[in-house]
Amino acid sequence: MRGRATALALLLPLALLGCEEKQTAQAPPPLKMTAEVIGHYCGMNVLEHPGPKGQIVVASLIEPVWFSSARDTIAFTVLPEEPKDIQAIYVSDMGKAPNWDKPGADNWIEARKALFVIGSRARSGMGGNEAVPFSDRAAAETFVAENGGRIVPFSEVPREYVLDSDGERTGAADEGGADRGPIN
Repeated sequence: MRGRATALALLLPLALLGCEEKQTAQAPPPLKMTAEVIGHYCGMNVLEHPGPKGQIVVASLIEPVWFSSARDTIAFTVLPEEPKDIQAIYVSDMGKAPNWDKPGADNWIEARKALFVIGSRARSGMGGNEAVPFSDRAAAETFVAENGGRIVPFSEVPREYVLDSDGERTGAADEGGADRGPIN
C-alpha cells in the first residue's frame, strides 16, 4: 500500500504539469476591434480603412499588434525584424463581414485556418492588393466569382505577394535571386 501511495505522490506533480502545458499551449482569444486600435505599419486608426483587418498576439508584448489589412498581418509573420514568438494570428472573416467598408469588430478567424483570396480586384485599406480571408470556402468562391483572384490557404500565400509594395509579383525570385516561395 505504501509503495502505491508513494508512486501516486510522485506522479501527481507530473500530471499537473501536463495539464499546465495544455493550458499554456492554447492561443489567447482575439480582442474586439475598437476606435483606439492603431495599425502597426501605417500608424493610423485601423477603423478608418475598408477591408479585412488583422491582429497578432505576441508572447513578448502586452497588447496585440494591429493591422489595417490582412495582407500586412501576413507580412508581419515573415519579416525577419518582427518578433517570432507569435501565439495567434487573427484576421477578419470577410464571409461574416457586414460589407467591405465595415469588416466587423469581432468576426475573427485564426489566419492559419483561413482561406485567402489573392489577386482579386479588391483593394486593401491602404490601396494595395489584399489577401481576403474567409472561414467558408463557398463564401470565398462567391467572392472570387465577383472580384476575380484565386483561393489559397495561409501556408500557400506567396511571400512576394505580401512583401512587394505593389503585390504584382507572386512567388517570383527576389532581387537577390532567392526564391522566397510560400509562407510556412
